[in-house]
Amino acid sequence: MLKKLVVVFVAAWAMAGAAAAQPSADEAAVEAVLSGYRQAVEARDGEAAARYFWPDSQVFEQGGVEGDFATYLAHHLGPELRDIASFNFDGLETDVEVVGDLAYASEVYTYEITFPEAAARAPISRRGVATSVLQRRAGAWRIAIYHSSARAPRPPAN
Repeated sequence: MLKKLVVVFVAAWAMAGAAAAQPSADEAAVEAVLSGYRQAVEARDGEAAARYFWPDSQVFEQGGVEGDFATYLAHHLGPELRDIASFNFDGLETDVEVVGDLAYASEVYTYEITFPEAAARAPISRRGVATSVLQRRAGAWRIAIYHSSARAPRPPAN
């Protein structure tokens, strides 16, 4: 009897751990928004990127206040996306916390930017971080506040 009880307890504990590892529907929806934004940037599609932000969003980058996403796209991100050949994210680590109709997310990643005139301009590689506050309105999640910064990768320690 004790052996059966132990087996049942271990099985229940394992299933609870597996369930805890599965993101909630809201966490998955938030991660889909963040992923969609990254995919739009990689596709160099500013119009698609805008769909992941609320019109009254605020964007902060590299210590600067960029304004709402439309302003950021018109004056900063859009011209950059037009001037590059590729933008690729890699090594992504994401953490999402949902509290009611708000979600807080942090992302750590590397990225590389290449240019059309590759022979004349070296690719840019950076280690980046982003913090986002997403809000659910009328059942839809979008980014309300976005902050990102990046630096040159540090060489590996010897």
